[in-house]
Amino acid sequence: MLLIWNRPGFTEGLTGEDRTALFGEVDEIMKELTETGELIGGQALANPSQTQTVRLANGQPEVVDGPFMESKEQFAGYLAVDCDSPQRAAEIAARWPDVRFGGAMEVRPIMDEAGTEM
Repeated sequence: MLLIWNRPGFTEGLTGEDRTALFGEVDEIMKELTETGELIGGQALANPSQTQTVRLANGQPEVVDGPFMESKEQFAGYLAVDCDSPQRAAEIAARWPDVRFGGAMEVRPIMDEAGTEM
């Protein structure tokens, strides 16, 4: 699983040309992963302002607005890929354009049904 972390609204600070180039890079990567059969799925997430978080407060689950994390990056979406190796997954993540603009890609194996990875 490639977890996409970026700074909310970072594309608003780009020129129209830079935005077009960035989304073009994403399209190229997605096309490649589709053609190689490595892409399982993926989805972008809505703006963090539409998020709710459930946390334990006074021994009870409490729903609050927003993720309110202590980092500049927010979880923005994911790609599920089926690669030959963890190195290949990291190679794909390294090419993701958000990384150049202060974001990050987390590469994490998906647990199989046996759950032996825990």
